[in-house]
Amino acid sequence: MTLAVDEHLLQTGYRQCAEITRRHGTTYYWGTQLLPRERRRHVHAVYALCRRADDIVDDPAATAGRDPAEIRAELFGFADQFRSAGQCGPTDPVLAAVAHTVRTVGIPQECFDRFFGAMAMDLTITRYETWEDLLGYMEGSAAVIGEMMLPVLQPLGPEAIEPARALGFAFQYTNFLRDVAEDLDRGRIYLPQEELRRFGVRPVDLGRRRVTPQWRDFMAHEIERARGLYRVADGGLPWLPPRSARCVATARVLYSRILDRIEAADYDVFRVRARVPTWRKAGTAARILVTGP
Repeated sequence: MTLAVDEHLLQTGYRQCAEITRRHGTTYYWGTQLLPRERRRHVHAVYALCRRADDIVDDPAATAGRDPAEIRAELFGFADQFRSAGQCGPTDPVLAAVAHTVRTVGIPQECFDRFFGAMAMDLTITRYETWEDLLGYMEGSAAVIGEMMLPVLQPLGPEAIEPARALGFAFQYTNFLRDVAEDLDRGRIYLPQEELRRFGVRPVDLGRRRVTPQWRDFMAHEIERARGLYRVADGGLPWLPPRSARCVATARVLYSRILDRIEAADYDVFRVRARVPTWRKAGTAARILVTGP
């Protein structure tokens, strides 16, 4: 049975998804400019769903003073709305677009189950002891996003799967290294506690947001780890069609430059948020469109 689609609702939803991506995920937005319009809007839809779920858990204005159980109920209520959108006519334009994308490109539902499970972890877990523990969280919050995107990008073979997962890990760990101060404000640390201790980063220095020699050594090590993930991800580019490869390469180049910015700031992620200017994002997209990845 094919679900009837309200075209006006659908087009409104895709426009809203594009705006959410442009406003909150500018690196993804500029990367998608290199995709055909039909596939571009599917990337926007996946991003918009993930952003809305993340906002339920992380938006300070929405979570301040609320019990985690209440937020958890809202998160899983939203997950149920998403699932039901694929079965009946949704009234929410964004969910209508997301449901259409999932049906059209065939994203497996279990990917979303893993994603919502990881979002719920943020309500009860604020520290990760080892890198392996952190990877367990990022499996559902990052690697699975790479898996969701593959049906949109139309890879030429299964060899693209592990690089796509690695890129998800790389993107999110780059975010974690950039957003240490923001996460501290939320009472969370997405850095391996074991390694912080090994490098001699004291909790008091991290709490007071001090850039110490120990912090610099730790960050240099973690940045190299992130770059290793990007190198694994690069192995997937030959397995993507040309326009998909250009899209992914643009996002990869722009995101990895955040690491360069952190280094240029002497690893001070507490006072200035490392950013790649919009003009550089647009220029990179234009260059890769002409020269290829």
